[in-house]
Amino acid sequence: MTTDTQGETAAHARYTFRLRVSASAARGLEEEWARCRWLWNEAVSRSKKAHRDGEKCGPARLDKMLTAARAVIPWLREGSSVPQQQLIRDFGKSRAKALKDVKDRLPMRQRAGMPRYKKKREARPTLNYTKRGFRLKDGRLHLAGGIVVTVVWSRELPKPPSSVRVYQDATGVWHASFVSPAVIESLPQTGRVIGIDWGVREVATTTSDAHDLPHPQHGRTAAQKLAKYQRMMARRRPPRGQAASKGYSEAKQKTAKLHAKVAAQRTDTARKWAKNVVRDHDALAVEDFRPRFLAKSTLARKAADASIGAAKKALVEMARKHGRIVHLVHPAHTTMDCAKCGARTKHALPLSQRTYTCTACAAVSPRDKNSAHVMLVRAGLNPADAEGARPAGTPSPQAA
Repeated sequence: MTTDTQGETAAHARYTFRLRVSASAARGLEEEWARCRWLWNEAVSRSKKAHRDGEKCGPARLDKMLTAARAVIPWLREGSSVPQQQLIRDFGKSRAKALKDVKDRLPMRQRAGMPRYKKKREARPTLNYTKRGFRLKDGRLHLAGGIVVTVVWSRELPKPPSSVRVYQDATGVWHASFVSPAVIESLPQTGRVIGIDWGVREVATTTSDAHDLPHPQHGRTAAQKLAKYQRMMARRRPPRGQAASKGYSEAKQKTAKLHAKVAAQRTDTARKWAKNVVRDHDALAVEDFRPRFLAKSTLARKAADASIGAAKKALVEMARKHGRIVHLVHPAHTTMDCAKCGARTKHALPLSQRTYTCTACAAVSPRDKNSAHVMLVRAGLNPADAEGARPAGTPSPQAA
């Protein structure tokens, strides 16, 4: 089964930028977050009480709770109502999603849990503003409540944004994530298609040898330094209930920065590879692979370092941005089918067996390369050669 994402137009896209926040602006953002965090915890408390009493706690009731709280609590009324309303709506969506998963009787590991309390020392500030809660003027971001921050513009927004999320990451740096209407930047047609199979030894194996993505091993490169910082944290960890020391906070900051650096390296590698694949091919047959189960296997560490999910996400987003066609192929039996004759082996191949030999037509090929060609066959692209070029006179996927 394949899913064609051509019809799923990316109506909006996110553009994230770093912020320069003054001391007064940081204080204002933290005060806004304190109010929003109190509201979230109050909503969690009332939701639990309503569940015990068998009552409903829908969006209308949560909105009334916010209105009543702002009427009797001056401290809450001092803040802007925009991020508070958005937080209540986010809470309602999270709660509705959790209740739907319970109603659908999904397995526990697949359910979205009920909203939990946000602890002061653990929850990071996140504020959402709709169009009436912010404006851009002279390159600066003006938020409701008189908070003004400077945006580090690394590129221009394609169109005026409709909303913005202001948040602080684990390293203490503030960011602004704008939602803006997506603009498709069309690329010239190439007449080529490609099949992509995900793996652990190589993050992506394709039908084109020039577009394979080897394992970058960014996490393995930083492992030694990360272990050093984690030992520092372990030695300086404060007793339960006591405030952290300066040394512990510094070690924690270094650990967070290293994690952020590795994450940025993985994202950068995935985006550059995705841009090359999308630029050189009109249609992509991508394995719809969900690597969550690898977290419980012996390959968990290497699979996490490979960051298959980030590479797949970057590929799909880049294809949508440039108007390419993406076919998401169901991964079932892709390692057991023969790309040439379509025959299926009678037993699953062990991971140690890296060569695929068809029992029907005796075709021999690398296991991952065969799977990549199976993606093309299942997507209906059927290339003429290993490089993914279509036969002469064959209509393009867009025309088909």
